[in-house]
Amino acid sequence: MIYLFLLFNYLNTAAQNKTAAKASIYDIKIEGIDGKTIDLNAYKGKKILFVNVASECGFTKQYDGLQQLYSTYKDKLVVIGLPCNQFGGQEPGVAAEIQTFCRLNFGVNFPLTTKIKVKGKGQHELYQWLTKKTKNGKKNSSVKWNFQKYLIDENGVFLDVFYPMTKPMSNKIITLI
Repeated sequence: MIYLFLLFNYLNTAAQNKTAAKASIYDIKIEGIDGKTIDLNAYKGKKILFVNVASECGFTKQYDGLQQLYSTYKDKLVVIGLPCNQFGGQEPGVAAEIQTFCRLNFGVNFPLTTKIKVKGKGQHELYQWLTKKTKNGKKNSSVKWNFQKYLIDENGVFLDVFYPMTKPMSNKIITLI
């Protein structure tokens, strides 16, 4: 009897873990910088590179590489920039300022979101999914700084995380595209 009880508990726990790991990224809502919802379902069939961005960071010049990556591979990749002010207060602007800064200085035309929290209390649901193995089914991580990159495949499966030092046009990223 104890054996059956243990087996049942094991199978039930395994089923719960499998279900948790299969939470779909496509169900997560993100608000675009223009105030409209970005529907991740629209990107099914493409890889998605999520990047927490900031206008006053030492890595801000990576916007050039992100735009180049997006322009080069836009038939099979979308880049989504997620402004965040959690690292040294390096994204102090409001939505209109951020959008203008990105377009004028770097020609950014990939989607941007409103400012979000990528860690700690109030962490956005997207970053809960990106950083927790129980949600993405692959890997735990923590966001270390601005311009950390998360790559998702065409079917919404977590592929990898790239820390800020990894440039957008690096072979590590391009090989997975």
